[in-house]
Amino acid sequence: MTPDTLVAIIGGGPGGICAAALLKKRGIEDFVILEQALDFGGSWRDNHYPGLGVDVPGFTYQYSFARNPKWSRMFPKGREVLDYHRGVARSLGLYDHARWDTKVLAEQWDDENGWWELHLGNGTIMTARFVISAIGAYIKAKDDPGIPGLDDFDGKILRPNAWDHDYDLAGKRIAVIGTGASSVQITPSIAPEVASLEVYQRTPVWALPKPDFAIGPVLRTIFGLPGVQSVLSAIANIVVEIGLRILYQTPRPLFRLAAPWFDRTARLFYRFYLRRVVDDERTRQALMPGYGLLGKRPTLSNEFLQAFNRDNVALVTERIARIAPDGILTGDGVHHPCDAIVLATGYHLFSDPESYVEGAVVGRDGFDLGRFYNSAGLQAYQSVSVPFLPNRWMLVGPYSWIGTGWHELVEITSGHAVNVISAALRQDVQVVEVTEDAHRRYRDMIERNGENIDYYFNTVNAGLRTYYVNSAGDTPYIRPTSLFRARSDSRDVDLDAYRFTKAGSVAHARVSDDESSPTSKAVI
Repeated sequence: MTPDTLVAIIGGGPGGICAAALLKKRGIEDFVILEQALDFGGSWRDNHYPGLGVDVPGFTYQYSFARNPKWSRMFPKGREVLDYHRGVARSLGLYDHARWDTKVLAEQWDDENGWWELHLGNGTIMTARFVISAIGAYIKAKDDPGIPGLDDFDGKILRPNAWDHDYDLAGKRIAVIGTGASSVQITPSIAPEVASLEVYQRTPVWALPKPDFAIGPVLRTIFGLPGVQSVLSAIANIVVEIGLRILYQTPRPLFRLAAPWFDRTARLFYRFYLRRVVDDERTRQALMPGYGLLGKRPTLSNEFLQAFNRDNVALVTERIARIAPDGILTGDGVHHPCDAIVLATGYHLFSDPESYVEGAVVGRDGFDLGRFYNSAGLQAYQSVSVPFLPNRWMLVGPYSWIGTGWHELVEITSGHAVNVISAALRQDVQVVEVTEDAHRRYRDMIERNGENIDYYFNTVNAGLRTYYVNSAGDTPYIRPTSLFRARSDSRDVDLDAYRFTKAGSVAHARVSDDESSPTSKAVI
């Protein structure tokens, strides 16, 4: 018997496009891309709010195999980024491999046949020999921000991932809840057209100057010259490499002395910057972060802080007590009337254990990924594979972000997965699974390298609500290793870290009697 498809890629965002491109490069055409929406693009398809754009230069936000010399700005806007991804998918013929409006509800390993059963939203089951999970980093927007009375609001609710462009903001009283990355872009974009705009801040954000500018014909021609963007990308990667090495290789005693000093110095300079760009002293003080520069991911904007100089924009720092039918009630008893509320309150991330629900991914011997991650913590070999989940890789997994644009990340993780799949096909075997020993050794290395990261977030900036620290108090977002080593490990995968066996063979049931059970914390 053969499965319905050799490889199933779950998700048609940047990661899914990358995985499909690398499969085609290896001559593997028997794959399907399962996408719950109706087109490629992922977050860039779902998010189309005012002001949307990338927060890194365009030459770092693209695939190395599909460089774009035609960015209109140094920091491209959302629609342009979406068109880029769709263009790459179209040029590679990926639309022929896509199944739209197809949601994967559960993944169940069939040990006898050596393939995955994918339970789809339409009630059918698809079988796939190999699965690449490319659902991305921002898995789902938070529908409920936990504010009482939200359902009682009679006005308009606007969300970054479901913006209603038919709603006319002109002359309206708008409340923006949150000061994260989406709020930093939305706030200055809508401020000129609304009657009044109140931004509700729980924690101040670092909003640093953004070196953005339009790319004219001359510069675009230069970017189009062979090798220019590759060189720029290499320079950016060297900067990232230096930063990562400072972060995880600095001797622990020295790091513990230097980290607080670094934060104090950064806050000093930022205070001077706020004095230059924000007119009102009380607003400046409220916008001043009390945590370190890297405690939350810094945002880049030349307009967010400046928006508070407008007469129709106000910063609200009082706690929201509840939402009333016609506005917002704050903890000081003040009623703030508004016509619409923008919920810029964040996403459920890949680094949150609660994002992995029980029963969604069940592997060998009944191993449940959701149960495991919620009890033993997030972990994965090279951030992509987990013991007891044969033939399965995730492109954005625990400790996967390495300081670069996401395309570099997914090229590394996709390359790992595709190289192992190719090795299995060469050896004519159906089942590949990372060994617990390789997984454990990698996890131990991550814990050693991550000590400085853990100290920075959980000691120097203790108590800060940041997506770098998940609900379990762990820091599985950042990969504390060399960027260049990660790229090398992806190109030349250590195949000894995997077991290669035939489907139905008892050889892959256990490596030895000494191995831990699939739910044991000894796997960490």
